[in-house]
Order: sequence, then C-alpha cells, then structure tokens
Amino acid sequence: MTVSTVSTGTAMNPVLRVAPASPAEAAAHFAASLAFHADVSDVAAALAADGDPGFVVVDSRSTESWYQGHIPGALHLPTALIPEQAARLLDRSVPVVTYCWGPACNGATRAALALAQLGYQVKEMLGGFEYWVREGFAFDTREGRERRAADTLTAPADATAACGC
Repeated sequence: MTVSTVSTGTAMNPVLRVAPASPAEAAAHFAASLAFHADVSDVAAALAADGDPGFVVVDSRSTESWYQGHIPGALHLPTALIPEQAARLLDRSVPVVTYCWGPACNGATRAALALAQLGYQVKEMLGGFEYWVREGFAFDTREGRERRAADTLTAPADATAACGC
C-alpha cells in the first residue's frame, strides 16, 4: 500500500493526513476483517435461530468473570487453559467465536490466537460481553438469567427493529 498525504489548503487535514487506501486495497482489508470478526448482534441472531448455529462461543475470561455474567450457551475456557484443554472441549471442525470483557480488552484476541495456533478456525466477537449486555441480550450469572434494557447508543431503542447495518 502506498502512503501519501492529502493537503487541504494551508492546514493538513488530520483525517486525510494519510490518504485513504485504494478501493482494491480497502476491499481486501475489509473482507479480511470480516473473516476475523463477528459482531454481537450477528452472534445473538445466530444463537437465537432454530438449529445449530455452526459455531461454538468461547468465553476466555476468568472464573470470577464467568460467574459475574456470560453468554448463554457459551463454553468457559480461560485463555491460559486453551493449550491444555481445547482438544478435549472443542471440535476442530467447528468454528469458534471468542469473547472477553469488551473493546478495551484484548483477551478475546489472545484466545483467538491461541486457538488458531492449535488449528481451530476462529473469529473474535467485537464488543465482547460489555456490548452483549449493552445491546440488551440475556446473560447468565451465578444467580440466574438476567437481561438489561438496551443502551440506545449501541442498539435500536425498539428491540424488534434492525440496526440496518
């Protein structure tokens, strides 16, 4: 990719300080990103649909975090335990979607890397558990199932409406 700058009058535009990639480079980048990532609402929709979603969800956080709240049906496999337990718990023919706390945590990325190094197909769920809860999806805790109202900054106010993206 060629990096160039774009001048806008006398001041350098901070957005265009580095010029956008060519359309072909951008298409390759964004296609690759979709191969590595899934978003919370897509994971929730796939899990809510009838039948096998075709993947397993792995919560890579600590046991304390798991009990605080986790996605219903997720498998608890802390990142540090992946090398010794993944083969016993996961089928290499089934893709894995990892998550951790949220966008400020790279635990799901580390878990995805560990699983990929062991030969698993893997995607990281963008937003993690934080956005699962903020989008209003049910979650399990030590005390039982909970659900919070959707945060309208992360999900449509009408739970039956699609975001359109």
